[in-house]
Amino acid sequence: MAEIVKKYKKGDLTIVWKPGVCIHSTVCWKAATGLPAVFNPFEKPWIKVDNATEEELMAQIKKCPSGALSFYVGEEGAGGDGSGEGDADGKKQ
Repeated sequence: MAEIVKKYKKGDLTIVWKPGVCIHSTVCWKAATGLPAVFNPFEKPWIKVDNATEEELMAQIKKCPSGALSFYVGEEGAGGDGSGEGDADGKKQ
């Protein structure tokens, strides 16, 4: 079975969500640790990128403990300019 991958775009930032990897830790959407105005698992789409800045989105995605949320800036796989992709640990993929 193919892995499901969903992408959400804001400017040059693309958020990548892999629901099959998600452990539902609530880190992204609980008020104490997350951005509830952006990440709301009870609505569709569950990620509303316009409710935060690109910097806020990237910082929150880096906190994802499972790596289900990641991001890249610019073209996917372009790399080389230091902006590339980031996973939950903030490392380039």
